[in-house]
Amino acid sequence: MAITFRTDPFPSNDEMNDLWAWAWDDFDIRDFTGILARSLAHVGAYDGERLIGFVNVAWDGGLHAFLLDTSVHPKFRKQGIATDLVKQAEMLARERGAHWLHVDFEAHLTGFYRACGFQLTGAGLIKLQP
Repeated sequence: MAITFRTDPFPSNDEMNDLWAWAWDDFDIRDFTGILARSLAHVGAYDGERLIGFVNVAWDGGLHAFLLDTSVHPKFRKQGIATDLVKQAEMLARERGAHWLHVDFEAHLTGFYRACGFQLTGAGLIKLQP
């Protein structure tokens, strides 16, 4: 079955938590309802009706958008799905008025995000919770 992409699909908490359980090592069940409601955009990748990839675009209400939580189920990785998710998120952020798209990522993802067109910048981070 072909992978399809949906703009602002508002997946259920069960769908999101199922994907997160597969995609993230430090997964905790959470409620995504408020997060998605405040997002500038989000994109889901689907195998039929099953959510197998996701990216969220948060924003500051103005010019800056932030790419968050790019995720693809391990069974579907290395097929260009994450790249397609990021490209669609970039397009949506631009169409919805953002001037800048930021992303933070771990060092091993540098090649991926550079290939998606991101330039490396200096940034800072404070961990607020243990």
